[in-house]
Amino acid sequence: MTPQTPMPVLSEEGDYLLVDKPLDWTSFDVVAKIRGAYKRNGAKRKVGHCGTLDPKATGLLILATGRKTKTISSLEILDKGYEGTIRIGAKTASHDTESEEYDIRDVSALDEQAIREAAASMVGERLQQPPMHSAVWHNGKRLYELARQGHEVKERKARRIEIHRFEITGIELPFVHFSITVSKGAYIRVIAHELGELLGVGGYLSALKRVSIGQYNLSEAMSVDAIVDEIARAASAIEE
Repeated sequence: MTPQTPMPVLSEEGDYLLVDKPLDWTSFDVVAKIRGAYKRNGAKRKVGHCGTLDPKATGLLILATGRKTKTISSLEILDKGYEGTIRIGAKTASHDTESEEYDIRDVSALDEQAIREAAASMVGERLQQPPMHSAVWHNGKRLYELARQGHEVKERKARRIEIHRFEITGIELPFVHFSITVSKGAYIRVIAHELGELLGVGGYLSALKRVSIGQYNLSEAMSVDAIVDEIARAASAIEE
C-alpha cells in the first residue's frame, strides 16, 4: 500500500513512519531494518515503535524517528482497530498460530447466532490477564521468553481494557471472521481465546491485521522495502 504523496522520512524534527508490517516479522525486526537504512544512507536516526505487533500479526505499525520518539507515549494510548479470524473448536498455548493445536472439538452444531451474541456480550470494560506469550516484563524477563522455556507465571497482573466494538463479519465454521476496536493494552489473542471459552468449544487467533491506530490508517502505510527505498531517495536528494 503506497500513499498518494511520498511519506516524509528525513524531517529535521523527526517523522512518524506508517509501516505495513509483514507476517512473521517482530516489531523490533522492523525497527532494526529501518534504523539500518538510515545508517547506510548517512542519516543516523533514533527509531522506536508505537504499540507492538505480534510476529503472527500483520498491518499498521507506527515508527517514530528523531525527536518524534519522545512522543511515542501519546500514540500508545490511542484506540486500535483490527480485522482477523478466529479458529473455534481448538486451543493453543499461545492463543494464536505460534503453538500447536490441542483440545480439538466438533463445532458443526454450533449456532451462528450464538457466536454473534457471544461476541456482542464481550463489548465494554473488562479485566484481561496478559498471555504468557507476550512482551510483558516479569522479574527482568519477557513473559514470552519464560513461556518458550516451559515456565508459566500464574500471578500475571490483569489490566483493565475496553472492547469498543466487536463485530462478526463472516462465519465459515470452524473459522469466524471479525472486526474489532479496542483500548490500549488489549490482547486480541486473549479475546479470541475468551470467545472460544464463552462458546464452550475453545478458540484461538488464526489471523490478525491491524487496520488503525487512532486517526492513522493502514491505507496510508507503506511496506518496509518501500520506506527503505524512500530513505535512500530522500538522502540522495539532500546530497544533490
